[in-house]
Amino acid sequence: MDQGIVQVFYGPGKGKTSAAVGQCIRAASLGQSVIIIQFLKGKDSEEFNFLDRLEPDIKLFRFEKEMACYGELLASKQKEERQNILNGFNFARKVIDTGECDVLVLDEVLGLLDEGIVSLEDILQLINMRSDYCRLVLTGRRLPEEIAERADIISKIDLEKDCV
Repeated sequence: MDQGIVQVFYGPGKGKTSAAVGQCIRAASLGQSVIIIQFLKGKDSEEFNFLDRLEPDIKLFRFEKEMACYGELLASKQKEERQNILNGFNFARKVIDTGECDVLVLDEVLGLLDEGIVSLEDILQLINMRSDYCRLVLTGRRLPEEIAERADIISKIDLEKDCV
């Protein structure tokens, strides 16, 4: 697996997180250390609780305290949760700065832009901090051009049909 790259899974379709997790499983199977930090999904995103069983090869972090996802919270709860999310973002900085893992997935980090929790400059700084030995995987619905310019691999996930 190539290291030292920035990979993005984005778009309106479902499966961005699953694609990123697939990269994590592949990396872990090659003996690489993996950290996933999830944003905006709430404390209990049940669909990926199975990742807890993959520790210590894949470590999953969620800094949010509320069970519901950020977009479903009342404004007063969003304000409290915002600080928890920023703690997670700062943890991502620390992970990159210390070279703590081979693969770092920031799940829904692009959504932090849409919610106004972090700035474009914050994410660009995070990308610039990345060492040549760290694979950085970003997910979210919308991909700003400035981030696209710094990405090495971009996969757009579209929704063609939804039976819901």
